[in-house]
Amino acid sequence: MPLRMAEYCLGVFRLFGRFPRRAVLYVGEAELRMGSELRAPGVLFHYRLIDIRTLDGERLLESGDVGDNIIAILARLRDHEGAVRKIVERIARLAAAAERDIALAQLTILAGLRHLSQAVERETRKMPIDLDIRDHEFLGPIIREAQREGELTVLRRQIEKRFGSLPRRVDERLAALPASELENLSERVLDATSVEDLLK
Repeated sequence: MPLRMAEYCLGVFRLFGRFPRRAVLYVGEAELRMGSELRAPGVLFHYRLIDIRTLDGERLLESGDVGDNIIAILARLRDHEGAVRKIVERIARLAAAAERDIALAQLTILAGLRHLSQAVERETRKMPIDLDIRDHEFLGPIIREAQREGELTVLRRQIEKRFGSLPRRVDERLAALPASELENLSERVLDATSVEDLLK
């Protein structure tokens, strides 16, 4: 990042003859560890490095701009779940369906950085938004696969609790099944007398 920032700075200077103010806003999930300077003999380049979690998200949440509200989810907030609820309510009030679609997709992506994707989905189901995030062109397949993996994990646990360790062939067979079949098996495992009986 220091090298990239130095390149940006010199690029701006070449174009405009002035050095820009230099800042990096870190939005990642992990603890901030990157450096904020490039230092070598005879060279010192420095820029401001800000972890967005140190900024007041409440101000962004109170903004009249939905884009600001969405970014607030990354910043410091008193109540993240409450913030998700408020943001989804504002998205629901957007006039154009295309705007709602884009805003909800942005919120879902950023909420993932703070482990709030489930809260977004839960609040979306409560709101009068004529949009199922699972139908979204980009996010839909990711969410459906995550749900399938969740179904698979629960089913494996149920089978192991009932019948003991899963043979590798059975585990591989389960991993290849679609979510609908995994859901059916999760119900049938209660009445099955063996793994073979369950999978026949």
